[in-house]
Amino acid sequence: MKRAKIVMAIYALAAVLAMCSIGYSVAASNVFGVIAGIVATCVIFMTAFKMKRKLRAQGLL
Repeated sequence: MKRAKIVMAIYALAAVLAMCSIGYSVAASNVFGVIAGIVATCVIFMTAFKMKRKLRAQGLL
């Protein structure tokens, strides 16, 4: 498997964990955790899409 696909898989795993943290925070009634989870999810998605564009431009993906 190409190295670029491994990097994208790590971003996908990070996004899933960030979304799970939102659910866990809702279950624990932690408002700060919900907000932090939403921010983390947005940051991970933005970073992953930028990386995907960069890898695609280089022809690695």
